[in-house]
Order: sequence, then C-alpha cells, then structure tokens
Amino acid sequence: MTNFFARVARFLFWLLIVSWSMWLLRRFVGWLLRDAAAVTQQSTVATSTAQTAEVVRRLVRDPVCGLHLDETLSIPFRADGELMHFCSTDCRDKFAVSVQKMAANG
Repeated sequence: MTNFFARVARFLFWLLIVSWSMWLLRRFVGWLLRDAAAVTQQSTVATSTAQTAEVVRRLVRDPVCGLHLDETLSIPFRADGELMHFCSTDCRDKFAVSVQKMAANG
C-alpha cells in the first residue's frame, strides 16, 4: 500500500513539474512572439503611413451603374459644366445618349 502512495505522489510531482515547465515555455514563446509582432507592426505602420502620405486616392461613383472606383482609373466626361466619372466607355455612352434624349425632349 505504501508503494502505491509513493507512485501516486511521484506521478503528481512529475505532473506538477511538467505543467509548470509547459506554462513557463508558453510564457517565453508568447513573449518572443509579442516582441516580434510589435517590431513588425511598428515597421508596417511606418511604411503604410509613408505610403498614405504619398498617395491619397478618391473614390468616385459612376452615375449609370453605381460602381465606385478610383478617380485615376475612371473615364472623365464633362456634361453641363459638371465633371462626371464613368467606369467604362459603355456607361459613358449610355449617359451621353440619355442626356441627348432629355435635351431633345425639352
């Protein structure tokens, strides 16, 4: 009976040692990853801030199909002194035809 209790005590002792070692290892790895992530995040933030300062893009809406697109990629069209932006030449032509029809109808 004493042998059984000794084995149980030894098992609990080693279980305690292994669980403590795993906890310590997990904390150490978490600390390493957190430091690496902080360095990566700082460099990413610095890079994205520099890129954002260089390029500021504006989204415009196509009045025919409703698509939002970058102003630099749009097809500009001036109608009645107002600058409109279109996603394609088809949308621009549809808009021009509808404006001509409205002008013809008065």
